[in-house]
Amino acid sequence: MRKKEPRVVITFHTTAEAMALERICREQSIDGRLMPAPRALSADCGIAWCSPLSRRERLEALIADGGIEAAGIHVLEC
Repeated sequence: MRKKEPRVVITFHTTAEAMALERICREQSIDGRLMPAPRALSADCGIAWCSPLSRRERLEALIADGGIEAAGIHVLEC
C-alpha cells in the first residue's frame, strides 16, 4: 500500500481541461496523474490531477499560462 502524503489535487469543470493539463505536464516532465476526483471535492467532470505538493506553484503557473480553467486547487493526503 502506498504511503499517504500531502499532494496538490486540481479539479476541473470539463474533461477537456483535465486532459489539457495532463498533456502540458507530460510535455514538461511534471510528475502527476489523472485520478477520479475525491468525493470530498466538487468536480463537474469527476476527474482530478494529482501531483506532489512541491509542484503546486509550477502547476498554478501552467494553468494560468495555458488558459486552463480549474474548478479548484486543493491540498489533500492521498
